[in-house]
Amino acid sequence: MVKKASLSSCCFGVRLRQARERLGLPQDKLGVLIGLDEGCSSARISRYETGVHEPAFNIACRLAQVLRVDVAYFYCEDDWLANAVLQLQTLTPPQRNALDTWLAGVAPAAPCCA
Repeated sequence: MVKKASLSSCCFGVRLRQARERLGLPQDKLGVLIGLDEGCSSARISRYETGVHEPAFNIACRLAQVLRVDVAYFYCEDDWLANAVLQLQTLTPPQRNALDTWLAGVAPAAPCCA
């Protein structure tokens, strides 16, 4: 069953298109690379990009893997945060550790589940 698009899927579609175009992949090729049938792959990706349908999370994960972005990128409503996700992916482990240390000093994390 295909989910109807939600407000977040509009954001998802914009990010999906940006990531796909950044790699220069046509919609049909992207669809095939994530395992869709060649006959419907272009239409399905188009529906995701326009927000007509929202993919299941496992499909979003496959899209992220092929497009070389973290799946979180697709769900960022804020452009600044989406760009930060892309930049964070490029950090080396020592750079991530340094950033973690700096962030802990600037804004200590509160428990997410109380």
